[in-house]
Amino acid sequence: MVEIKRKDSGSSSRAGTIASLSVGEVAERAGVAVSALHFYEREGLISSWRSAGNQRRYPRGVLRRVALIKTAQRLGLPLARIAEALAELPADRPPTAADWRRLSASWRDDLNARIATMEALRDQLDTCIGCGCLSLDACPLRNPDDELRNSGAGAHLLP
Repeated sequence: MVEIKRKDSGSSSRAGTIASLSVGEVAERAGVAVSALHFYEREGLISSWRSAGNQRRYPRGVLRRVALIKTAQRLGLPLARIAEALAELPADRPPTAADWRRLSASWRDDLNARIATMEALRDQLDTCIGCGCLSLDACPLRNPDDELRNSGAGAHLLP
């Protein structure tokens, strides 16, 4: 860990000492690749600054943000949704347990809908013969509710 002097963003010359981590330290401690951190930064999910030696530096609080990103990804949330959630958090401190409760509550309905969809697919798997031909008159997996029967024969892209 390195301590650097960083000036406030205002016109004041007051400097504060901020403990920071290198990109390698964040990657190791968070269990992600350096390239993932660069990607998260390009997408605006995390931020860094450059040291006098032009090294990328992160505040220690970035570890919680990366943990939150990884958890949300494991839940299957799209990156855009994760970015929206992180944008609601103050940038000057790591996320707290209260922040996490608020974010997770906002995702609950979406997750419950995904769970219901996955359970329905699981329960229908035993009726699938796995041919992939899409020519069955009624296939609950590939042609749910037979919505596309009037669109003619052949494959159709479904959500």
